[in-house]
Amino acid sequence: MRTLLLLFAGLLSLSPWPTLAENRLYGIGIQYRPQGLTLSLQLSHPVDPAQVGAFQLLDPAQLVLDLPKTTPADMLPRALAGSGLLKRVLMAADDDRLRLQLQLKHAVSHRLRLEDGRLLVELDQRAAPEPGALQSIDFRRGGAGEGQLILELGAADQPLQVRQMGRRLVVDIGGASLSPDLQRPVEVGRFATPVTQYHAYPYEQGVRVVLETQGQWRYQAYQSGRRLVIDVLPVTGGSTVPASSGTPTDKHDGGDRLSLNFQNIDIRTALQVLADYSDVNLVASDAVVGQLSLRLRDVPWDQALDLILQAGRLEMRRTGEVLWIAPREEMQARERQELEQKALIADLEPLHAESFQLNYQRADTLRRALGIGEDGNTQAGRRNTLLSRRGSAMIDHHTNQLLVTDTLAVLANVRKLIERIDVAARQVLIEARIVEADDSFARNLGVKLGLAATTRGAAVGNAYAAIGEQTRQTPPAPGLYLSEPALNLRAEPLSGATPGSFGFTLLNAAAQRFLNVELSALEADGRGKIVSSPRLITADQQAALIEQGEEIPYQQAAGNGTTATAFKKANLKLEVTPQITPDGNVILDVDLNKDSRGNVTPGGLAINTKHVKTKVQVEDGGTVVIGGIYTQTDNDHETRVPLLGDIPILGTLFRSNSRVRDKTELLIFLTPRIVAPPRPY
Repeated sequence: MRTLLLLFAGLLSLSPWPTLAENRLYGIGIQYRPQGLTLSLQLSHPVDPAQVGAFQLLDPAQLVLDLPKTTPADMLPRALAGSGLLKRVLMAADDDRLRLQLQLKHAVSHRLRLEDGRLLVELDQRAAPEPGALQSIDFRRGGAGEGQLILELGAADQPLQVRQMGRRLVVDIGGASLSPDLQRPVEVGRFATPVTQYHAYPYEQGVRVVLETQGQWRYQAYQSGRRLVIDVLPVTGGSTVPASSGTPTDKHDGGDRLSLNFQNIDIRTALQVLADYSDVNLVASDAVVGQLSLRLRDVPWDQALDLILQAGRLEMRRTGEVLWIAPREEMQARERQELEQKALIADLEPLHAESFQLNYQRADTLRRALGIGEDGNTQAGRRNTLLSRRGSAMIDHHTNQLLVTDTLAVLANVRKLIERIDVAARQVLIEARIVEADDSFARNLGVKLGLAATTRGAAVGNAYAAIGEQTRQTPPAPGLYLSEPALNLRAEPLSGATPGSFGFTLLNAAAQRFLNVELSALEADGRGKIVSSPRLITADQQAALIEQGEEIPYQQAAGNGTTATAFKKANLKLEVTPQITPDGNVILDVDLNKDSRGNVTPGGLAINTKHVKTKVQVEDGGTVVIGGIYTQTDNDHETRVPLLGDIPILGTLFRSNSRVRDKTELLIFLTPRIVAPPRPY
């Protein structure tokens, strides 16, 4: 535990502080604790914590304190550096209050209390909140035309993150749940604000609210207790965005309607009439001259203003609550002069150095993204760089630090970029299931016949041994000749199994004629299922590969009449590249192989291949069937002796039957699960 007293004067230039306040701030002390820190404000008079205005901004994380009737001492600088949870303290004052803006590393919980005349501000890291249901979501239009989204949270200490993603504004609420009646898109375009639609849905053990917008806008977010308020304000003026370019618009419904009928009226007078009618602050340049004639009936006043600006080749800029109108050429010349002055000031502004510790990104990768060469200077011709022409950057590979030398404004932009991109990458666990099912049935029936006869000791006909192996010789009886069967339609083996057989011999009473019969039959019934389940985990948008199997050797020509042994893989392989979408789904680029050893061919072993390559979008934790093959084989085969095989009943002895029923089915399932990194709260 250590205390850092920031009572010394800074080197920054200071303008005089107001002197009409009743209280003065003399010093700020910082006391660090294991789970946070405490700011000690030394005041000339004690301040009741209940009278201190306090509110939090979420993106970037800030705590704003308003001390009533207070000014800082002359010895205190406007900006004070901190460390740990506190990055910087900024001060601003007027006759009514002193505002302390505490720039934080991330959102914290705070508490104000008075001790020995000092005002203590205790900042603590937010603990993971208990799951709480989002109570309500309300949308309304504000007085300045802003869209105001009001969320009633389940708990005041739930972690929050508000950020802009292109044309969307995304709000993440950790540890929250959402009732089904709130999980629907809501169209709010009728309110005529920059927000056209908002949608709330569960996301990563919390709730995500996405606001769809249109036009130019900016936002601010603040929380009071369990109420989170997000204002999306339209940007219609300023030095960079013109409020009107002199072209009338088709949609003007934000002002009161009026009617005008003038002949040869001065443009300055017409502008004064509109200013008086709409009660706006308006400043016209001395170069605004000319006359025009108007006849408008029941039109919005802002549309009438656009028409006047178009007729007089004028443009308008909004500065706060004041409208400034000048000729187009004068406006462009003034803006050009302001840009040239800013560029000149940037060339004369002193340079500062700051080191940035990177946790997840590599320093050399970020250096290339900033457009910095190996020598540390800005690369010539590079326009996509944050650094100025005089800026430079160095890296330390051992500590993974980036040292940037540039102006304070550029350093602030680099710091904001690093806070955005130096975050832990989310990971995806991908599990595949390959199910192979086989159902087969086969049956073979056959017969073998032999005939023999003896006449006065001489053998005629054709006979064989009915019982035993076909090649086994049986000693013949006197006057009886045995040979191969006259009819051989024996059942064929199935899956390497030999058919069963039954044989018998029929002879007459004088034992002179013999009929040898052998019946054979075989039936095979098989069912099988193979389940392969490869799984792997990889970072978002990073390819990953896992495989298992064998390499089968084969011979191939190596030249000069020699052969060499080569290998071919027969394995299970899963190659996938995941991409996490902003709405919590996962896009998978999948390449899946399931190979196995096949039959032996004259050229070597065959490879049975099952391969699928596709790209599919799946919800987090969902399962999708990315492929399937169904094969059914029906085969009936009959071998018979012509004419004899057609005889009823007796024809069975002259036929051989074979029946095959085989069904195979292949299904491939894929299930991705997002593995979220630990939250910093």
